[in-house]
Amino acid sequence: MKQGLHDVPGPGLPWPAARPAPARPAAPSAPAAPREPAGTASGVRGEHTHGEAPLPPPRTVVQRASVRGQILDALRTALTTGELCPGEVYSAPVLGERFGVSATPVREAMQQLALEGAVEVVPNRGFRVVRRGARELAELAEVRALLEVPVLLRLARSVPAARFAELRPLAEDTARAAASGCPARYAEADRAFHRALLALAGNEQLLRIAEDLHRRAQWPLVGTPPRQHRAVLLRDAAQHTALLDALASGDLDTLGELVAEHFAQRD
Repeated sequence: MKQGLHDVPGPGLPWPAARPAPARPAAPSAPAAPREPAGTASGVRGEHTHGEAPLPPPRTVVQRASVRGQILDALRTALTTGELCPGEVYSAPVLGERFGVSATPVREAMQQLALEGAVEVVPNRGFRVVRRGARELAELAEVRALLEVPVLLRLARSVPAARFAELRPLAEDTARAAASGCPARYAEADRAFHRALLALAGNEQLLRIAEDLHRRAQWPLVGTPPRQHRAVLLRDAAQHTALLDALASGDLDTLGELVAEHFAQRD
C-alpha cells in the first residue's frame, strides 16, 4: 500500500514501525546497489530533491528594521520636544511623506509607541498623542522612586567610590545638554546617566523597566512653557553631580533626600 501525504508524521514525531511482510519464496540474489553518501538529497528522508538555489540574505528585512528604528527615534524626539502635539491625530501615510519613507515603518514605530503609552490607536484615522497630566507624571515619579531608591542605597553601601567617579563625564554631559535648551538632547543624556548608574547593580531586568519608566516621565505635559522647562532641566542636571557625591561618600541621608527631590514632579 502506497503511503499518502497525510500519512507522513509531522516534525518531531517518530516514523511508524514497519509491518512484517508475508513470507515469500527466496529469489536469486541480485547485486547490491551502490550506496549514496550520507547527507545527499536522495539519501535523506524528507529532503527536497529539486536542487533549489539557496535563499539570499534577508536584506530587505534588515533594511526595514533599520528604517523603523530611525523613525522611532525621530518620533520619540518629536514627542519629547512637543512637536507632536498631545491630543492631535497623525496618520502613518502623512508622517511617511514627511520622513520620505513608506507608511509601513511609520505605522510599526507608532505601534511601538502605543505599547509604551505615548500614543493610542484611532481606527481608520491613525494615532492620537496621549494627553498627559500632572497626576500621571507624579505617579511615574513615585514608581521610579520605589524601584530605584533601594537600589541606589544598596550601591552606596557596596560599590567603591572610584566606580561613581567614572560616571562624572556622563553627569557633565547632562549639564551641557540642559544648557543647550534642547529637551530631546537632554532626555538622551539624562537616560544615559541613569542607565549607567543603575547598571552598577548588574540587573538587566531592572534596566529595562527603569528605562521604560524614565522615557515615559520625559514626555512633556500639555502646555509646558519652554523657558520654565529649560530651567527645570538645569536644576535636574545639577543634581546628578550631587547624587554621585552622596553615593561616593556613603551619605545615605543626603542620598535619600536628593533622590526624592530628583524624582519629584517637575513643575
